[in-house]
Amino acid sequence: MTEERTVEPLLEPREGIPPVIADAEALARAVDAFAAGTGPVAVDAERASGYRYGNRAYLVQLRRAGAGTALIDPMGCPDLSALDTALSGAEVVLHAASQDLPCLMEVGFKPREIFDTELAGRLLGYERVGLGTMVETVLGLRLEKGHSAADWSTRPLPEDWLRYAALDVEVLVELRDLLREELAGSGKLEWAREEFAAVLNTPPPVPRSDPWRRTSGIHKVRNVRALAIVRELWTMRDTIARESDLAPGRVLPDAAIVTAALEGPRTKKALTEISAFTGRSARRYMNDWLAAVNRARALPDGQLPQPSTPGDGPPPPNRWADRDPAAAKRLAAARAVVAALAEEYRMPTENLLQPDAVRRLTWEPPADITDESVTERLRSLGAREWQLSLAAHPITKALARLEGRGDS
Repeated sequence: MTEERTVEPLLEPREGIPPVIADAEALARAVDAFAAGTGPVAVDAERASGYRYGNRAYLVQLRRAGAGTALIDPMGCPDLSALDTALSGAEVVLHAASQDLPCLMEVGFKPREIFDTELAGRLLGYERVGLGTMVETVLGLRLEKGHSAADWSTRPLPEDWLRYAALDVEVLVELRDLLREELAGSGKLEWAREEFAAVLNTPPPVPRSDPWRRTSGIHKVRNVRALAIVRELWTMRDTIARESDLAPGRVLPDAAIVTAALEGPRTKKALTEISAFTGRSARRYMNDWLAAVNRARALPDGQLPQPSTPGDGPPPPNRWADRDPAAAKRLAAARAVVAALAEEYRMPTENLLQPDAVRRLTWEPPADITDESVTERLRSLGAREWQLSLAAHPITKALARLEGRGDS
């Protein structure tokens, strides 16, 4: 690990706070500057999660040697494909890339090669991998973190927010450089490259068939008529949230949906007596909420939702001992192997091998437990080659011992 050093506050960007780029002419100048720059490009994006519907970017920050820092407003510059083309051959440095890549791709910026400083920190065994902590631990600089949860759709953006945004990419390339040295020195650089490529190649998530089932507190709703109320209220809320570009929870909290499902109010007065419906936004749509409840109440039995829908994977592990004791033993054995390897190589278990792959392998193992069959099964479940080289054989041995076959 990097040796301890005196921590200095990082208070101002080196070249000051750059002006926000919000029109095509300014964007064209930035594209030319970054195309003429050299080396990796630090990139970050700010969203308005919890305030606006969806996870679009409301500010994109970039920094590159020879080009300085740019702050781009995607509301004024919604198409960054020209910047994407100009930087197509550059490595893009991000922190927690999986969070930012979707919103960057929405505006036409699609990196071909990345370096994820958070993921690098995990592979190197850093206990805390937030950007501020990593910058402090590795570079000896302290970032003031105070606006990450702000409403970045605000216009104009306050100066202190812009300073914070610019500082987020100020030393990201320097952080990348030192982490890359550590990865190379510990023999983990190729592992990191495989992980970065996997992040880039991860397909977008498939929309859930019943997204309303993720309503917080839905486990309290026990009968199908009440579940129908949850579904109708959730759907109405989602429609209103999308049309008004508000986060669904700001239109109506999940607690209100669940309480209405449990109490089944029949009048507007009864609905207003539910405390979670007293917010200004909730009151504004009171007629819509009552109509949704009444629709659920009027549904014929054949159109009511079922209590749960089967998933495409194994059941929760806490049910395995009852449903399939042999599978529970396989899972425990495989988890023990992964935990031991993770400790040996100093990284979280979930980074050494994906927990979902371990569960699926042990719930439905190959008919014949061999190094080849286990390796192929794990590979089909998304395990990377470096993970297979470390874990496949020890897991095979552990599973074979449970079958009474000794070493495989």
